[in-house]
Amino acid sequence: TTNSVGAFPAMTKTIYDFKVKDSNGNEVSLGEKYAGKVVIIVNVASQCGLTPVNYTQLKEILEKYRARGLAVAAFPCNQFADQEPGCPADIEDFVKKEYAIEPDIYDKVEVNGDGADPLWKWLRQLHAKGDKIKWNFTKF
Repeated sequence: TTNSVGAFPAMTKTIYDFKVKDSNGNEVSLGEKYAGKVVIIVNVASQCGLTPVNYTQLKEILEKYRARGLAVAAFPCNQFADQEPGCPADIEDFVKKEYAIEPDIYDKVEVNGDGADPLWKWLRQLHAKGDKIKWNFTKF
């Protein structure tokens, strides 16, 4: 049997099946946190040329749709030109101060390669057809 995604088995995981670390290193069940919500999952970087426009757009969409169940799960990633060198707490402070946005900031992850976070491996397999994440601010 296949699901609406196509060739993947009906028992394919969802984001609800994953646990990740929050910005304080605590384990978070995405199923518990985001049940019934629409979630934008994005790899972020504070020192990228794309940072201002992306955080501005994420803020606008969150302000417009948060009350209707939208959430943003932001995963800092330093794999692209070392553009996210800070620790998660510093990244959280930066985002609040510079862009007045409070997405759910998680622990730093790798999105490509052997060390890629399992959620990001799954996202790549399912939605990017296994391709590598090309740059910062890739959204799922």
